[in-house]
Amino acid sequence: MTIEWKIKARRLAKGLYALWYREYKVFIRETSRLVSAIFMPLFWYFIFGEGVGSIANVGGDYQHFIFPGFLAMTIIFSSLFNGAYLVWDKKVDFLKEVLVSPLTRTTIFFGKTLGGMSDSLLQAAILIVIGFFLGIPFTPVNVALTVIMLFALAVGLISLGLMIGSFMESPEGFGLVASFAVYPMFLLSGALYPLNNLPSWMQILTHINPATYAVDGLRNIILGVSSMSYAANLGILVGFDIALVMAGTWAFNRMKL
Repeated sequence: MTIEWKIKARRLAKGLYALWYREYKVFIRETSRLVSAIFMPLFWYFIFGEGVGSIANVGGDYQHFIFPGFLAMTIIFSSLFNGAYLVWDKKVDFLKEVLVSPLTRTTIFFGKTLGGMSDSLLQAAILIVIGFFLGIPFTPVNVALTVIMLFALAVGLISLGLMIGSFMESPEGFGLVASFAVYPMFLLSGALYPLNNLPSWMQILTHINPATYAVDGLRNIILGVSSMSYAANLGILVGFDIALVMAGTWAFNRMKL
């Protein structure tokens, strides 16, 4: 029984590694995707930082205030749009080839999730390095806590992206649906402005937005400014992760090719 369990565990690990490595190689080969993922947040950072920053009153440096939001933005965009690769895999029949392997659909789902997380966190890591040169008050401790928070955000949003991709038949359809989720999620996360004075109906939307808790938690550890503690934000985000992973695996297991 022990030997059989070891064989299954080794097969599972090899399958997860192969799926992760494939997603990683696809990302590395698409340099335009990496460049756009880094420069789009920086473009927004400087435009909003200089433009809106001249009139905004956040009790400190506005560019520092929005930097945690742009770390979250990198994860939001890269994680959700990672589901587009699932649609392409279905379109070119690569997914059919994977599904004839001994791996279960749940294992394939987690393999693609691991690959997507590597892509998203690599992009965020580059932005963190740039943040040092922009004067963001990073320390070894808050960098580690930042990565943990970004990891938690990526898990849920990649699951959401894969769930959307499971139901979509075309990349164009995926793009429309994903955009409908991405921009409200980013704009209602508090990335660009404080959420304290929003109308009550918008407050409700911010509370059901997982990115809100990621941005607030990042501000807590990087700037020392937040509405809740780091642990509280992380705990709520993990709750979102559990729900989205369960929904994502459910959709993936019922996906039609």
